Amino acid sequence: MASNPTVSDLRKISEVTQGEITTAVDAVLADLKTEAYPLAKGWVLDLVEMVRTNEQVTIALKSDQAQWKRGRVRAAILLAHPVKG
Repeated sequence: MASNPTVSDLRKISEVTQGEITTAVDAVLADLKTEAYPLAKGWVLDLVEMVRTNEQVTIALKSDQAQWKRGRVRAAILLAHPVKG
């Protein structure tokens, strides 16, 4: 595994589950207030930073197209680099 894995990398080795990813997506879509979002097994993702640095998510969150918005957020989370907390 890479020294700076993505959420997708962690999913492939079962460090993070699909359910935990879905819960993170729901947290972003509900009301983004937390920076340190616990994924699993000590992995923490900064959701605010993930949104701030991903132009596609920023655009998607302003959209009224729920499925497109959810898909963009999920893709950004899968590409994000959590840290071991």
